[in-house]
Amino acid sequence: MIIEQRTGLECGRQKLLFRGKEKEDGEYLHDAGVKDNAKILVLEEPVSAEKELPEVEDKEEILKALRAIDEVRAEVDMLAGRVSALEVAINCGTKVAEKEFVVSAELLMRQLLKLDMIEAEGEARVQRKAEVRRIQNFHELLDNLKATNAKPVNTNVNVATVTTDWETFDSGMGSLTPPPPGTSSSTAITEEWERFD
Repeated sequence: MIIEQRTGLECGRQKLLFRGKEKEDGEYLHDAGVKDNAKILVLEEPVSAEKELPEVEDKEEILKALRAIDEVRAEVDMLAGRVSALEVAINCGTKVAEKEFVVSAELLMRQLLKLDMIEAEGEARVQRKAEVRRIQNFHELLDNLKATNAKPVNTNVNVATVTTDWETFDSGMGSLTPPPPGTSSSTAITEEWERFD
């Protein structure tokens, strides 16, 4: 597995030779006498055409799934513009017809169903999952916008005014200048200290 990480050659296709002898899969290298800085010969075992054929088919299936996900993504991009326009309208205080939310949600659901029908493995599965999350986020945004749209618009806005009164002190407290000499203070200064062990 370490050789696979460093070379990219799959474990099943590796042939390891040490001191001219091929090592078996279950054999540990340290049991065979391999020590630090020892040289091991790694050969790529040839693969028959029958073994490679399923890999090619798998790659074609993944590419087919990725293309289908791209088509859905393009549709969702167009719907994102529609949701964005609704958001701008709501944020500007415009009342939007309930039908707009229903139609947008329905169009997003259709794309979600298309994604659900795509069989995906590997990278295609990751892409599909990301697109599902994206559609779900748009649905959540639509629900929030719909709730905001349902609230009555309050044209009678109360404006609050905040004022601050500053208090000044003549005794010098709270200022950067010390009080004038001769001003009496209520604080008594003593030099009696209590000791604690």
